[in-house]
Amino acid sequence: MSKSSRGQQEEAQIDMTPMLDVVFIMLIFFITTASFVREAGIEVQSPEANMAIKKPEANVFVAVGADNKIWVDKRQVEAPVLRQVIESLRAENPGGAVVIQADKQSDVGTVIAALDAIKAAGVEDVSVATEVE
Repeated sequence: MSKSSRGQQEEAQIDMTPMLDVVFIMLIFFITTASFVREAGIEVQSPEANMAIKKPEANVFVAVGADNKIWVDKRQVEAPVLRQVIESLRAENPGGAVVIQADKQSDVGTVIAALDAIKAAGVEDVSVATEVE
């Protein structure tokens, strides 16, 4: 009788170690393969266009507000410093595109200055964001 009472006292246990290993490996995989998007930091009213094309691979956004201030990565940037900021962001992810989000009320000169700074930083894939009519 001692054998049957001893068998009832033992409980079945599940070894969680393999599951935790799999979870940590998946976490590392998703962290290393994720593309990080650098938001501009302000909301703009983009102009409308009939022929707008979505760019899913964009990862750096440069915003030009209605007050002609330039924003990158949720901080205001002066036009002469924009080139260095873009170069440092592109060093982290050299394959992504840059999108300029210009407000309807912003000056074209400010948008062109931002475009020139982005091109001077070595970025070839630059777009201007618009709204679809």
